[in-house]
Amino acid sequence: MRSAFPLFVFVLAAAVPAPPALRGANDPAAAVGRVTPTRAVFPPTVDLSADTSRQVVVAAGTASVYQGHPTTVLLPDGKTMFCVWTVNHGGPCGPLKRSDDGGLTWSDLLPVPDNWKTVRNCPTLFRLADPAGRARLFVFAGQGPDGKMHRAHSDDDGRTWSPMTSLGLETVMPFCTIEPIEGGKKLLGLTNIRRPGETQEVRSNVIAQSVSADGGLTWTPWRVILDLPGLKPCEPWLVRSPDGRQLLALIRENQRRAALFITSDDEGRTWSAARPLPPGLYGDRHTARYAADGRLVVVMRDTGGDYGSPTAPHFVAWVGRYDDILAGRDGAYRVKLLHSFKAGDNGYPGLERLPDGTFVATTYIKYREGPEKNSVVGTRFTLAETDRLAAPR
Repeated sequence: MRSAFPLFVFVLAAAVPAPPALRGANDPAAAVGRVTPTRAVFPPTVDLSADTSRQVVVAAGTASVYQGHPTTVLLPDGKTMFCVWTVNHGGPCGPLKRSDDGGLTWSDLLPVPDNWKTVRNCPTLFRLADPAGRARLFVFAGQGPDGKMHRAHSDDDGRTWSPMTSLGLETVMPFCTIEPIEGGKKLLGLTNIRRPGETQEVRSNVIAQSVSADGGLTWTPWRVILDLPGLKPCEPWLVRSPDGRQLLALIRENQRRAALFITSDDEGRTWSAARPLPPGLYGDRHTARYAADGRLVVVMRDTGGDYGSPTAPHFVAWVGRYDDILAGRDGAYRVKLLHSFKAGDNGYPGLERLPDGTFVATTYIKYREGPEKNSVVGTRFTLAETDRLAAPR
C-alpha cells in the first residue's frame, strides 16, 4: 500500500436537515422531541482516500480473520507508537504491535499475558501519569470473565505488560477518553454504560465518569453525567480548551445519528446540558488532537448520511477550531481519509501528531473490495497539505 496515485476531490453538500439545540438532561423528553429537521450545510471535503501511498496496513484482514477496533498511543520520543486491537467485532483482546518510526512500519505481534484473550471489546490505550509524575501505559477493555471492565499496564513503556485485572466497573465500553484534571493530581475517565436499574429501554446508553487519584490503577464508582431517555449517547472524547479552563466532550449518539457535546468549567464536577455538534462533526467515536497552530483535528466514522453528508459512512477528519464547536460553526473543511467497502464498519480510531506535524490516523476498515474482512490501517497527512488542497481555486 506504499505506492499508488493521489485523488483529491472537493465536495459541498446542499442545505439539508439537522437537529436544533437540545434542552438537555434536565428535560429528556423534550430533548427527544426537539430533534427535528432545520437546515445544515456540510463543509467542503478534501478526498485523500485513493492515495494509497499514505496508507500502512498494521494488521491485514483475511477471508476468515476480522481485525477490529484499534487505538494507538505515541510515546514522548515522538516516534514510538503502540497499537492494540481485537480479533472480530468487539472480540477478544491480545493483538499488540509497536512502531519505532511513527507508524510507517510495525513489529510482529508482541508477547502479552495469556489472560488478555479472556477479555474483550474495543481496548483503549493510554499513557497516564500519577500525581508524582510516574508514567505507565494502560490498556483498558470492556468486559472480562466477571463482566466488568479490565485493565493491564506496563511500567517500562511497553517492554513488558501485566495480566488483565478487573476494575469492578460494569460498562458497555472501556474508558473512551481520559484527561488529567486538577493540575495532574487526578485523572478523569468517561465512557458509556447501561442506565442503572433500567427496566424499560432496550440497550440504553448513558454517559458516566470515574476518577483515579493514583495514575490509573484504581477508579471511583461511576457517576452518570448525561442521561437522555430516548436518545443513546455513547463513546465520548474529551478535549480541553486552548486556555485550559474548560473540558468539552464530543459524544456519539446512536438513535438519531447526529452527535452531541457537553462542557464543564470545573474539571468535570458539573456539566452543561447537551447540544448538537455542527453537522461536519456528525460521527461516531470521535478522537481529537490539536495541531501546532492551535487548530483541532477530529477523526471519526461519518454518520451524517441521513442529513446529506457526501462522505458517509467513511472514515473522515474534521479540521476547525475549538470555538467553532461552541459557536455551532462547521470549521474549515473535512478530509475523507479512507473509503469503506463495508458501509459504516470502521472508526474507533487512534490519532497521533508527530513532531513534524504529521497526523497518523489508525482505524479498522474494509479498505478494498474482495473477500478479505476488515483490516487495521493507518493513514497520514499534514495540515499544510490539506490546507493547500482545500484552498479556493
